[in-house]
Amino acid sequence: MNWKIILEGLKARPVRTGVTILAVALQVSLILVLVGLTTGTTDEIGRRVAGIGADIMFQPAGSDVILALDSATLVPEIGEKLRNDFEEIQDVSPLLVRFNTKNFTNIFGIDPPSFDAVSGGLRYKKGKLFSAPDEIVIDDIFAKDKKLDVGDTYELEHRMFRVTGIVENGKGARVVMALKTAQELANAENKVTVFLIKLKDSSDINGAIEKMKKDLPGYDLRNMPEYNKLMTGANIPGLDAANNVIVFVALCIGVLVIFLSMYTTIMERTREIGILRSLGASKVFIVGLIMKESLFICLIGVLLGMAGSVVITRTAQAYFPTMVFLISNKWLIIAAASALMSGVIGSLHPALKASGQDPVEAFAYE
Repeated sequence: MNWKIILEGLKARPVRTGVTILAVALQVSLILVLVGLTTGTTDEIGRRVAGIGADIMFQPAGSDVILALDSATLVPEIGEKLRNDFEEIQDVSPLLVRFNTKNFTNIFGIDPPSFDAVSGGLRYKKGKLFSAPDEIVIDDIFAKDKKLDVGDTYELEHRMFRVTGIVENGKGARVVMALKTAQELANAENKVTVFLIKLKDSSDINGAIEKMKKDLPGYDLRNMPEYNKLMTGANIPGLDAANNVIVFVALCIGVLVIFLSMYTTIMERTREIGILRSLGASKVFIVGLIMKESLFICLIGVLLGMAGSVVITRTAQAYFPTMVFLISNKWLIIAAASALMSGVIGSLHPALKASGQDPVEAFAYE
């Protein structure tokens, strides 16, 4: 009986029902798409850095997990000291990391011989390594996004570069150039951001890190195979706060939409509610009826929003290949819970107002 009343009420007002469902779907999609973009981007950066293949990352004290936020302050002498003083180390490679704001991508300045030694080398799909200061290598996703091929020119940091090679993605930055060229762009002559370290025996990376920390205090050393685990809100300032703001804004939108929809519905159904009250319907029954209707609308909106988020993310990735989305089960649950919470909070006052209506006054309502 309850569900028949609810469904008939929704069908009687199809436009309002449809708009409310779409608003809830927008709430869910907003959470999943925006949070999916922030978490997907950080996770993908972590996987690409870990995918370089080195064992240890050597950084100045207090360095950020996101390499592009750090300045180039390390001098070559530190790299030589690492090579000469620690028998556990097989190779050391200097690396300068620069962030290009125009393309929202990292640029690696590398020393090819030592980089190949610590990483196993880049995996070329087309072309070859750069051999001149005005040449770069890009990964296949960046090439697809910018519609570039071997031999094409591309502007970076107000300077034109020729693409000499396209490599498989997942190994460091999307753009790689000569270390000296990157130092010139960063105005960091003879300085690097980090040193990549390859051990002779990679079975005890943490043990090697502890030993180096004792002999070289004042530096940060990170286990690179586990680097992706560091890309969390606890280590990236503002990430959790940004995600929480997104959820809060979406929740507010949902509450206001549901409140407006249900309040208007109550006003239009005053006589109907009066009839139910006169037939003996209790206040609890009326409250339950309104709340169930609200939650039913939200449930449909949740399903539609989840489907919509898949369409939005796949469409965005088709047009912008460098964008990465990660929609985890955790955020699916949070998005669904926020929508259902919006339904409960938004419909609470209208439900209580409906349950308190006097049947006599309801019959006289026009």
